[in-house]
Amino acid sequence: MLILGIESATSSVGCAIGGPDGVIASVHTTRPRYHAESLAPQIEFVLQQAGIATGDVDVVAVDVGPGLFTGLRVGITTAISVAFALGVPMVAANSLELLASAVSSNVNASDRDIHAMIDARRGEVFHARYRREGEGNDCRMEPAVALPDELAKALEADPERRELLLVGDGARQHLESFDGLAGVEVTAAQFDHPSASALVRLVRPAAERGEFLDYNEIKPLYLREPDAKANWNTAPKVEP
Repeated sequence: MLILGIESATSSVGCAIGGPDGVIASVHTTRPRYHAESLAPQIEFVLQQAGIATGDVDVVAVDVGPGLFTGLRVGITTAISVAFALGVPMVAANSLELLASAVSSNVNASDRDIHAMIDARRGEVFHARYRREGEGNDCRMEPAVALPDELAKALEADPERRELLLVGDGARQHLESFDGLAGVEVTAAQFDHPSASALVRLVRPAAERGEFLDYNEIKPLYLREPDAKANWNTAPKVEP
């Protein structure tokens, strides 16, 4: 089973192709506001690098967010279009669990919780907390959006909190908010953004079990209204 993964929830845009033995080829670039221009060439590139014909792709996977509004729309639209054109099924994962899965695969997190944070702009973060359970991660705090200072207070008061690994560009950009928390470590910058490679690895078990989604079930996880709508709602209104 060959899985094509598409990830565009943040400023990092990526594609990966993977088979039974893992990821075969991948590419990731960071160029804000160039999601639409990046994805099609990336798909072509990873297939060429892997020596795989487009028609040999069996499943298309996509990151559904939370993340940047425009990036999510571009990635999900592209993924659905590719899957529809090839006549193949789809699977999906959210960007926060992708961050957590990448960290737990590379860092010892057996006795610590992983708190994934993506910069949501407006001074906020998208976040969720995970705990290593067997071969996967169990979500202990569902995806939400919060101000970093308020999130830090909630974490400090949480009686179930263990030592924490903070991962994601949201944690790094708002590190001062979490400096006062005991037992907190920020992961390396290489884990700041979700990756298409992590997506391919994470969704493989579900794909192999045939747990596919209909195209109309693939929807972005926004968690809040788009910036454009928020700006419109708060902008001064001029009477006609």
